[in-house]
Amino acid sequence: VQLQASGGGLVQAGGSLRLSCAASGKIFRINVMGWYRQAPGKERELVATVTSGATTNYADSVKGRFTISRDSAKNTVYLQMNSLKPEDTAVYYCNAAGITWSGRYESELWGQGTQVTVSS
Repeated sequence: VQLQASGGGLVQAGGSLRLSCAASGKIFRINVMGWYRQAPGKERELVATVTSGATTNYADSVKGRFTISRDSAKNTVYLQMNSLKPEDTAVYYCNAAGITWSGRYESELWGQGTQVTVSS
């Protein structure tokens, strides 16, 4: 099982970007999918998560601006980012937790990062 993220880029403050992350493989279930980010010199932090039951959780810093969603049939998670600020600049990582696939269980997987840069 692998996670493949896409959608990062350079945008001006106030702009929008949409990130996608697809899990490949013969997956039966993914409990939680989410996005984390890491800015230079800072620790990786939670951005947003969504459970298989569509319960969402957001960092306070992105509430009202970012929306996380998932398509369970496609094992894909999305992050719609609006009203972007320079402080949102970071490498964004997708995460999947509690993955059941091909009779196996994986507690956690990380995708490769995708760079988001917001210019002022």
